[in-house]
Amino acid sequence: MKKYQTLFFDVDDTLLDFGAAENMALRLLFEDQKIPLTAEIEAYYKKINQGLWRSFEEGKIDRDEVVNTRFSILFKEFGQVIDGVLLEKNYRSYLEEGHQLVHGALELITDLQNQYDLYIVTNGVSKTQDKRLRNSGLYPLFKDIFVSEDTGFQKPMKEYFDYVFARIPYFSVEKGLIIGDSLNADIKGGQRAGLDTCWFNPKMKPNDTGIISTYQIKKLKELNRILNVESASVR
Repeated sequence: MKKYQTLFFDVDDTLLDFGAAENMALRLLFEDQKIPLTAEIEAYYKKINQGLWRSFEEGKIDRDEVVNTRFSILFKEFGQVIDGVLLEKNYRSYLEEGHQLVHGALELITDLQNQYDLYIVTNGVSKTQDKRLRNSGLYPLFKDIFVSEDTGFQKPMKEYFDYVFARIPYFSVEKGLIIGDSLNADIKGGQRAGLDTCWFNPKMKPNDTGIISTYQIKKLKELNRILNVESASVR
């Protein structure tokens, strides 16, 4: 079994439940606006948001365009003109409070922190990710946190990983493993950087992308088996 030394973890929908945080933030935002948040509106927002973040990952647009236009695009579809920047600011304040953990995340990272060099690699907004990680209790368990906003690059760009690797003492790419839920950002990005990859796929979604990970897990605790680490829950 291959021996790893450095583990890179994605945040959203890998360690923190972004869906729960997003749903809460949207509900509070729409309550502020005194607009009913229907299933149709929520689904359309998520479609817009996912498309914008995918364009960001592909380097077609920058982060500011993602976050500052998604609400204006949404409300335009329903015949309203709104200040997208202002709504983003309000939404961001709610999203920052969402630090719900993915099941088993804190236990896993606690198990691994003294045996591996742990790092966060995440696309997103630095202030938001920082606050959510601190409130979740995960923040002090990692040696460093690399947010795309701070690096000038984003996953899956090789330049993002080059930036990260240059800031890790004595790093060996052969002993690195990235764990994340996104085939495009995490798995493709890891492959471009020369890392082994682990796709966290709790819903067992089919993979028709052609992007093949080194490993696939349904539950976070399955990573212990890959790493040959005994979980504290069974010690």
